[in-house]
Amino acid sequence: MKIIVCVKQVPDTKGGVKFNPDGTLNRAGMLAVMNPDDKAGLEAALRLKEQYQAEITVLTMGLPKAEEVLREALAMGADKAVLITDRILGGADTWATSTTIAGAIRNLDYDIIITGRQAIDGDTAQVGPQISEHLDIPVISYAQNIKVEGDSVLVERQFEDSYHLLKAKMPVLITALSELNEPRYMTPGGIFEAYDKEMTVWGRADLKDVDDANLGLNGSPTKIAKASDKVRKASGEQMTLDPEEAAAYIFEKLKEKHVI
Repeated sequence: MKIIVCVKQVPDTKGGVKFNPDGTLNRAGMLAVMNPDDKAGLEAALRLKEQYQAEITVLTMGLPKAEEVLREALAMGADKAVLITDRILGGADTWATSTTIAGAIRNLDYDIIITGRQAIDGDTAQVGPQISEHLDIPVISYAQNIKVEGDSVLVERQFEDSYHLLKAKMPVLITALSELNEPRYMTPGGIFEAYDKEMTVWGRADLKDVDDANLGLNGSPTKIAKASDKVRKASGEQMTLDPEEAAAYIFEKLKEKHVI
């Protein structure tokens, strides 16, 4: 069994968010981590590997520094890594991103593709399903449990306070929730091995069956009108009251806002 896991390096919001003049995120200037939903998807793939001796290829699109999340995935137990990076791909929205990733995946063999449900820097939940459309394979989203039965997958799909039980023949794409599992930590030995492994790096020339008109910022139909990293706060309310009046006033405000 061959599994591809798509991961994304996203801004660590604890370190602050920065924007470029055109409204796109300044990824080079921010601290970054592996997207939580993607890490849950990777853990799901690793568990399938342990059960079925699967081979895992982890893939990401981004700046050269996105190699960091691929090394992390290798240290967790992935077998191979592919970095898609090229200036022409910069500034991509979900359409251009999914077009790019699908173009790279066409170079690989796969039975299952796992992506995170959504990335914390965009929250669109669009890229995974769009990849499945580009590749013309079924998609099961919001997975909270994954099993393999012969040539099919059986997936519990989260739905409000219950779940749908869906079955699909492979190849199939599954989008994972961060609640799917508790991802494992990297091991010291895994970290050393991860930095000894050779990483595949692809650019625009390595993408199959894609048109330049659908790549990068110029190929992105979504346009950002304005972006800001500063949040305006409403002016506060100042009151001069004695202690008893102040306590009563605060109590009423908390009730008004349904805090108590």
